[in-house]
Amino acid sequence: MKLRFAPALFLAIPADVFAAQPVQSFPVAGMLKMFFVLLVVLAMLFAVAWFLKRFAVTQKIPGGSIKVIAGAAVGQRERVVLVEVGETWLVVGVAPGHVSALHTMPKVDIPEEAPPIPEKKFSSWLKQVAERRNAAS
Repeated sequence: MKLRFAPALFLAIPADVFAAQPVQSFPVAGMLKMFFVLLVVLAMLFAVAWFLKRFAVTQKIPGGSIKVIAGAAVGQRERVVLVEVGETWLVVGVAPGHVSALHTMPKVDIPEEAPPIPEKKFSSWLKQVAERRNAAS
């Protein structure tokens, strides 16, 4: 049995089905909503990070406590840290994969406020440099 093409079958389909349909663009309202939700999520992330940094909880070990008093970077991945263990302070060198005690000393009371450093204004510094340059000429 041989099938033949029957153009009469296509006459029953409306012509507007084959017409080019306009492409729908992305709705602006949906884009704004997505952008707003992204901003809210990022704001929440930053708020949680700030809260954790601001209210850091010191870790306590049963039978005593260890507190980090201060620390300073001495290299890209190396630090010197002052640690309080009971009534003793330890100066510890910390590097990737290695921790070593540098010094041990009794606990000392640190004053809460350091004396203010006098501020030097840029204008006075610039005037001094200009005077030195003029004196050299």
